[in-house]
Amino acid sequence: MDLDKARILVVNDDGINAPGLKVLERIARALSKDVWVFAPEVEQSGMSHAFTLTGAIRVQRLGRRRFSVSGSPTDCVLLAASEFLKDRRPDLVLSGVNRGANLAEEVIYSGTVAGAMEGALLGIRSVALSQVTGPDRTVSWDAAERHGADVIRALVGRDWTRDVFMNVNFPACAAAAVAGTRTVPQGRRSAGYEIHRMPPLRGREFYMIGESQHGADVRRGDCDYKAVARNEIAVTPLHVDLTHRGTLTTIRADFAKRKPRR
Repeated sequence: MDLDKARILVVNDDGINAPGLKVLERIARALSKDVWVFAPEVEQSGMSHAFTLTGAIRVQRLGRRRFSVSGSPTDCVLLAASEFLKDRRPDLVLSGVNRGANLAEEVIYSGTVAGAMEGALLGIRSVALSQVTGPDRTVSWDAAERHGADVIRALVGRDWTRDVFMNVNFPACAAAAVAGTRTVPQGRRSAGYEIHRMPPLRGREFYMIGESQHGADVRRGDCDYKAVARNEIAVTPLHVDLTHRGTLTTIRADFAKRKPRR
């Protein structure tokens, strides 16, 4: 891909006013002059691949190539690629830069990852980018800002299998302290979330879902969250096909032995 001539679509899940979106816009404009921004009006974190089927979506033009969308990251990609840019679809979708990690099981819930996944489903090369926060949840965008463009250049210089998209996480360290870039599989930890019971209101009970609780390592070997812990940029190829091939083979053989009831 010739990035100088590429049309780049920038989306996120933290909202149109998020600091990470501004970081990604600067990264995208370092790659190409043809950059379009479609981002949710308000934060859509944890929306995963949700999209709007039961209501109208409001789109507001905030600039020549900048739009806010009253929907999810998936809505943003769909509307941009299939309506507003249908004369020439994007060559590359960049989603993020998310405030916080999208590692291991977090990938399942992430609106940032979903934005890139939707791009892949539409046949567009797509990359999700996230900046890991520090222990006190403070965030420095230094690593993403300094290394983001180079990582994207390296990725688009390679051939990707259809339906593959990339998940990139930048470690919570200064750009100068980044130890390199590591291609690693998605991790898996035993996990859960804090549940907070709120004071009752008018006889009804309310709850809030709080911080994620990362448990023990479920899989052996290197993975995304271990890489960022070493101050490495973690790059993980993800796939929209959720089929587990090993189990498919096993149960296919089991059912082949069964005779239908008459």
